[in-house]
Amino acid sequence: MNKEQIIEALKTIVQPYSEETTALAHIDEKTDFINDLKINSANLVDIILDIEEKFNIEIDNDSMAKMLNVKATTEIIAQKLEARDGQ
Repeated sequence: MNKEQIIEALKTIVQPYSEETTALAHIDEKTDFINDLKINSANLVDIILDIEEKFNIEIDNDSMAKMLNVKATTEIIAQKLEARDGQ
């Protein structure tokens, strides 16, 4: 799964939690979940759970703490997918 595919999947996951339709339409690596999409910390946890379910991965607390923007999130998802598929 490449970066663009992960970002597209993220857009679908994040959509129910953000009312910032313009920011959602232009989501890219620079998009910040809190500042750009106005997602609160409780909803960030829900998004992480949705990501785990969608990608069939487990995200540890250290990784979760870093997942504040699209770039960091896509990198962590890619790492977890590689680790999962490499086993």
